[in-house]
Amino acid sequence: MRYSKLLIPTVKEVPAEAEIPSHRLMIRAGFIRKVASGTYTYLLLGWRSMLKIIAIVRQEMDRSGAQEILMPVIQPMEMWQQTGRDQAYGETLGRFQDRHGRMNVLAPTAEEVVTSLAAAELQSYKQLPANLYQINTKYRDEFRPRFGVLRSREFIMMDAYSFDADQAGLDKVYKDVYDAWVRIFKRCGVPYVVVEADSGEIGGTGSHEFMVPCETGEDIIVHTEDGTYAANIEKAEVDPPTKDTAKPQAVGAVEEVFTPNVGSIDAVCAFLGTEPAEMIKTLIYSADGKTVVALVRGDHEVNEAKLKKIAPGVAMADEQTIRTATGAAVGFAGPVGLAGKVDLLVIDAWVAGMGAGVTGANKTDYHVKNVVPGRDFPLEGANVRVADIRNAVEGDRHGGKTLKFSRGIEIGHIFKLGTKYSEKLGANFIDEAGVGKPCIMGCYGIGINRILASAIEVGNDENGCLLPLAIAPFEAEVVPINVEDPAVAGEAERIYQELLKAGVDVLLDDRPARPGVKFKDADLGGIPLRIVIGQRGLKEGNVEIKRRTDAAPTATPVGEAVGKALEILAEMKAKLSV
Repeated sequence: MRYSKLLIPTVKEVPAEAEIPSHRLMIRAGFIRKVASGTYTYLLLGWRSMLKIIAIVRQEMDRSGAQEILMPVIQPMEMWQQTGRDQAYGETLGRFQDRHGRMNVLAPTAEEVVTSLAAAELQSYKQLPANLYQINTKYRDEFRPRFGVLRSREFIMMDAYSFDADQAGLDKVYKDVYDAWVRIFKRCGVPYVVVEADSGEIGGTGSHEFMVPCETGEDIIVHTEDGTYAANIEKAEVDPPTKDTAKPQAVGAVEEVFTPNVGSIDAVCAFLGTEPAEMIKTLIYSADGKTVVALVRGDHEVNEAKLKKIAPGVAMADEQTIRTATGAAVGFAGPVGLAGKVDLLVIDAWVAGMGAGVTGANKTDYHVKNVVPGRDFPLEGANVRVADIRNAVEGDRHGGKTLKFSRGIEIGHIFKLGTKYSEKLGANFIDEAGVGKPCIMGCYGIGINRILASAIEVGNDENGCLLPLAIAPFEAEVVPINVEDPAVAGEAERIYQELLKAGVDVLLDDRPARPGVKFKDADLGGIPLRIVIGQRGLKEGNVEIKRRTDAAPTATPVGEAVGKALEILAEMKAKLSV
């Protein structure tokens, strides 16, 4: 392609809302342009990179045995109501009413549609396993779109859905897709880690996320230093504590203390001269008309993903529910006497391991001291559970190993769904014995946009993008200096044509622009290899070849330029091969 014929609008200034490198550089390099909050147009360079990512994803999914289909972006609301996800997604779900009064959904994912398809078409065990995937636009009404295409309302996703006759079949497909994704991300040239994850709104049992480690990432990766364990913050499990050395009989009786207008952990600590780690935080939830109480230490936070494994559907209770359960205003709840008044009491293991603590008195403007778990509130009982229900913090341990925290960008998520959707939507098959059973499902999603943005987020410098060869908009760029010089233009054209014949995805910068402008634009776009032809170099019989990552160009004899460029490109490709 010839630069002079293309729309590549590079810019120096970017909007103030572009907070992170990938957002700034995708605008500056002319990859994207904003249409509205969370929606973008992909221009030539950005879309070329996206198409290369899509091609890699398609090749590896086909190689894994998956079949490509295409499902609609507009889905009937009835399907989402059948699975209950119209409520689970809440306001994130894009909804609209058509002219006939029917409610529809702008697809954020496609479990309902694909399961309905399976219900109609997959009738026998002989048709299983089946893994169906699409590469399509998705929509989620994000409350706060940010970071460019990393958290946008509209995005392109590869989503795959597998159907199996048994758990062993699901495990095999899950592993096949896992391996395919390892190949995809290696071929795309993005660094990644795989972490245990919570299934969230998708549901199911086993789940893993593929993350690109990056300090500007929104997700928190919790891991051991040796890398033997990694999970996201919603899933990260922590070892229980060693029992506090303080013995219950050594602690005095519960003591009530007047704490007027002092409701928060920090305020209580300041008032009583205690520490958050010595507090017992009592949180009241509602779940399907039942009242659930969660206890965590004052310096810890409830992990609602973990809590929902014990009490599905929990949400913070309203003020009236709190007053009914505790008899006190918000901020003065405590566990003493609550077990007999609520439906479920869930106690974090680190609260159960405390010698004694300070907590609310279930009486407005009062707290109590010397509260001993097991003595002053139960650790066992029909409606009592002790479990890990808190977020991990730095310094916690898993399997005896200290946990560390880093940040990352999620680029893929895989789930073992089980029969959650197949049972609700009737995706059943007849097994060898003639018995009808629900299909066992898995689902697998890759954010195409996120692969490109994360590659730029971890691959950039002061001059622009540093893109891997496989997903750069062009592999090489031929840059003639002074295109009006027939010798320069002629040699540039020759090199350009020979690279094209050799199968190189090459751009010829034939603009009558200054050298500095051409070099800056090439660097901004992250094109991995640049070949410069100038009058002075030609007089000496040389052209200049420069990798995007080189500090300076290398003079190469004119006759060897194409061969040298092909050699460098082959080396780059080899590093991304699988």
